Amino acid sequence: MARRISISEEELVALLKDRDERGYTILYNNYSSALYGVLNKIVQSNDDANDLLQDTFLKIWKNIGNYDSSKGSIFTWMMNIARNLAIDKIRSVDFRDTSQNVSMEDKVLYQIDNEYQTAQDVDGIGLQKVVGKLKPEYKQLIDLVYYQGYTQAEVAEEYGIPLGTVKTRIKAAVNTLRTLLQTLVLLLMNVF
Repeated sequence: MARRISISEEELVALLKDRDERGYTILYNNYSSALYGVLNKIVQSNDDANDLLQDTFLKIWKNIGNYDSSKGSIFTWMMNIARNLAIDKIRSVDFRDTSQNVSMEDKVLYQIDNEYQTAQDVDGIGLQKVVGKLKPEYKQLIDLVYYQGYTQAEVAEEYGIPLGTVKTRIKAAVNTLRTLLQTLVLLLMNVF
């Protein structure tokens, strides 16, 4: 792994906009592992994540002139590019077809990897069951935003719901989940 180079965001952006190769080297060394982690979490494939990482940096190279620091940090801008590319990938017909045609051996290996990983699986705490207790409109929004990676704006646009309504429903859903989980924890504490 290459050494991270300390540079101010303004200096880095200036190098990038001047098409200075040093800027891209610094950018890659400082941010590639974080972007790769996000991509891999979404597509759940090392090969696809590597391809998407290259696509991300290519898109950054081509579109750096569109970056506006008043709208957010360079990292946030790059993260959005990476996330959008990954979501486009998993929504593609080609990706879905490939995912369905994974060999049995690969599926078994993936299952074994998941069984022995050290990180806690989100559903390991029964979150899916708790989410299932929400009102249907809340459940759908939680599924789209938290499990499928939609933004609130994308949900509003795709389902024809005002953005304010989406935000209000998600907030209400999260508050309901919090209450349900607190109740569940109290019940478990009384059992043990």
